Amino acid sequence: MTADSVTACATGAGRQPTPVEMRRAMSTFATGVTVVTAVDAAGEPVGFACQSFASVSLNPPLVLFCADHSGRTWPRIREAGRFCVNVLAEDQSELCGRFGSGKGRKYDGLAWDLSRWRTPALRDVLMRAHAEVYAVHAAGDHDVVIGRVLEVEAMEGGDGGTGGAERDPMLFFRGRFGLGSGPDDAREAAARFAWGWGDHWG
Repeated sequence: MTADSVTACATGAGRQPTPVEMRRAMSTFATGVTVVTAVDAAGEPVGFACQSFASVSLNPPLVLFCADHSGRTWPRIREAGRFCVNVLAEDQSELCGRFGSGKGRKYDGLAWDLSRWRTPALRDVLMRAHAEVYAVHAAGDHDVVIGRVLEVEAMEGGDGGTGGAERDPMLFFRGRFGLGSGPDDAREAAARFAWGWGDHWG
C-alpha cells in the first residue's frame, strides 16, 4: 500500500479533509509555543498564545506567525506595526494559559518589561524576537504574518541571560502541552490548558 492510498483511506478518495480531520492530523506535528505581544495604538499591552511560528530567512532576518481572522488581538497588533515573539519554556503553562484564554486576564498581576522597541517583553522565557510587520498574506481562515526581526534575545537558562540551568521548551502535541513524559504536576498543568489545533488564536 502506498502513502497516497493510506491518505485516501483516511479521508475518503477524492475528498478533502474536514476541519476535524485536519485538526486531528495536524496535531501529530509537535511544535513549540510562543506568546506574540504588542502595545496597541491606545497604549494597552495585548498578546495571544501561538504555536504557528517559524523562522523564514536569515538575510534579511524574517520570522512568521499565523493568526486567525476571527481573533480580536491580531488586528490590534497589526495596527501597532511591531510585535515581540516570546518563546515559552515547559514550566510556563500558567503564562501560556493567560494568553491562550479569551477571558481578559492576560496582563493582570503579571510582571513584564517594555522593550526599547516598545513591545512587551515577557520574563523568564527562552527567547524573544522583536519584529515589525513586514508583509501579511491571507491564507484561508488565517493570515500569514511575516515579521522583519529588529533584535533577538536568547536567554541562557531562561533567566534573562545571567546563566543557570538550561530549560526545555514547551511543546504542543495532540492538543496538549508536552509529550506526557514529564512530572505529574507538569502533566496536570498541561491538561488544564489543553487546546484544539486551530483554536481562535490571534
